[in-house]
Amino acid sequence: MKRLILMRHAKTEPWAEGIDDFSRALTERGKEDAKRMAEELVATGWSPERILVSTARRARETCSEVAKIVEGEKVRPMENLYLTGVRGLTEAICHNDGAGTLMVIGHNPGLHDFAMEILREAGSQDHQESVRLIEKFPTSCCALFESEQDGAFLPVHFKLTQILRAKDLREADASL
Repeated sequence: MKRLILMRHAKTEPWAEGIDDFSRALTERGKEDAKRMAEELVATGWSPERILVSTARRARETCSEVAKIVEGEKVRPMENLYLTGVRGLTEAICHNDGAGTLMVIGHNPGLHDFAMEILREAGSQDHQESVRLIEKFPTSCCALFESEQDGAFLPVHFKLTQILRAKDLREADASL
């Protein structure tokens, strides 16, 4: 594996009494943001070959919107990605690192913690991108990591290359 994309699920309906967290659906903006993020990934040459996705509804719906844009991906739903932490994400990636570009669609705080752990071990190609990652990891955010070596996943080899945020893309689209 040479590239890793960590994506937080898109914007969801708010939690309310009587709504199970696992079953929360995407909002219309969430669907649009997931689609727009996939378009940006394709435009920058970061199409995933394999997608690992939490089985929570909001993650599956995010993946569905991404899969409409990204061609050739193999989706693998994984129950253990629901609200997992650094260790669970590491294990999932290590068991699925045969793709050149692997994408993981999951949840915070684990996804942000995991991205920060990789950043601490390998650093980044751009200091400003590091600062953006440290600030927050909002819905539909993608952290793109790249290794100079093609092989098994070792966090120390994966430098942060870019942070993509749906809000930034919406603002750029609005200014056109």
